[in-house]
Amino acid sequence: GMKDGSVTLPLGSVNIQPGTRLRFYVRDSSFAKKEVNALWIGYKKKLLQESFNSDKISFNPTGCILLPTLDRGSKFFGGKPGFESSSITDFLPSIPSISGFFTNGFIGKLEENDQVMIHGSASGYTLLGSITNRPIHDPRQYTKAEENLKKQDEPNEDNYPDNIQTKQFLQNVIMAPKDENGELILRRREVHSGRSLTVSSVEWSVVEKAASPTSVLEGFMWDKETEVDRLRERVPLSNLLSQCKLYSLDPSKPKPRDWVGPVSRASQMASNNFVFIPELKRMEPNTGSLRKRYNIAKITEQLVIGHAPALSVNCDSILFGGKTDDITIVRETSSKAILNVNSSLEEGVIVPPVLASDLILYPYQLYKLRLAGADAVTLVVGALTSKDLLYLTKIAASLQLQVLASVTSEVQIDKVATLQQGSISALIVSNRQLDDFSLDDTGFQALDLLNSESMKKLSEIQKDLLVLVEGGVGSIKYLNQQTGEVDTNNYIKILQESGAVGAIVARSLADRMESGEDEVLQRMQEEF
Repeated sequence: GMKDGSVTLPLGSVNIQPGTRLRFYVRDSSFAKKEVNALWIGYKKKLLQESFNSDKISFNPTGCILLPTLDRGSKFFGGKPGFESSSITDFLPSIPSISGFFTNGFIGKLEENDQVMIHGSASGYTLLGSITNRPIHDPRQYTKAEENLKKQDEPNEDNYPDNIQTKQFLQNVIMAPKDENGELILRRREVHSGRSLTVSSVEWSVVEKAASPTSVLEGFMWDKETEVDRLRERVPLSNLLSQCKLYSLDPSKPKPRDWVGPVSRASQMASNNFVFIPELKRMEPNTGSLRKRYNIAKITEQLVIGHAPALSVNCDSILFGGKTDDITIVRETSSKAILNVNSSLEEGVIVPPVLASDLILYPYQLYKLRLAGADAVTLVVGALTSKDLLYLTKIAASLQLQVLASVTSEVQIDKVATLQQGSISALIVSNRQLDDFSLDDTGFQALDLLNSESMKKLSEIQKDLLVLVEGGVGSIKYLNQQTGEVDTNNYIKILQESGAVGAIVARSLADRMESGEDEVLQRMQEEF
């Protein structure tokens, strides 16, 4: 197949000379959604105006035929299936029938005075109705009535053992495929999945044969690969390398700082030898936004004044709503906050180093984060092969970036143990489930890993390795066997007893800050 995004002009069909300017129409998903909504809003306004004309019978649609081109599928509309058909039901909720099919092009005109032409990327809506305005026959009403009668006559199937077994079977079917070690089987994105589409003399590719991801992590990786490909088109790797070299030689540019050192010292100075590292994150994949308004500069200033030893910034744009520019904003804001603070009143306040949290698959991303001002990076071990993990740690070392390895299983800990001593600066034990990116609300995943044999072996190989925990810390409640009390501090105490020196917190921190609590970080430290 053709490579995704490629364009082919048949030889001799178009006379292109050096210096000829070409115009490309970019298919933008967000604009297309707004365009669809604007189209139906305009139609509703037209119906409203016609309703004031008593001499004319208002048109009552009984069906709609939707004819989109092949490029306007679920992937184009942000992964949401049936976006255009659902928009029809949103604006015409009483319409009983919607049908249609994908086309290679749509023949029509945009305005009344336009010429009829072939549109290679468009959608056509044809509304059908009775000229005599007959009543609409809606089969959904009769189907719903029949279902209600059946429910009244039939017993509840949930009480039968066979139905329970069927539900369990379906759960096993939809589970992401795993190998014999329990690790997710991950495939890389297919870039030659395009089917050629020809309109007039121009041929381009339409992703038609692309496979569906079997897990959230796999889909995350595919989208991240697409994101990096687009960045490479704008700024090639060779140019990015040159920028990094000039950046490192410029004395006015900030140099990478030690991220692990301040965290380690803060944990040693704490009365309980446990430190909280705030993470600036816009949203969670399964629960949505963490704050009503995400003012990253204001949040950073509050955390710096609150004596944060270090900061973590989630700069992923796919699942967590972040941006690479967030790294730069946090670094610059934290430096300015220190200058504005009266040192006599805020003695001991330091500029916290910045950890960039993202799904890193390519060295290109490391160079981008270095230019953005990151001091350390997180590598998700579950998404990398041993070879990729080794390669990325070497590139990070050449850029003077500290590496924190995030693990969710013993197999991943064993993979980290194969690296040379000093390749990673800290280990993050995560409560996140990589198959659906939900969090283990019980917190057992992190506890089991901290007390596993793999962790003991890693501690013997990588001595003095800093171990942190992330995922629900500060929100997970745990039972104290001695007192019988259930609260979040019990879970944190067990983490500390199991070898963790700190935790990266996002949701619990955001909840407290949203409630208007002052000096949140200090209060969390004091309460524990």
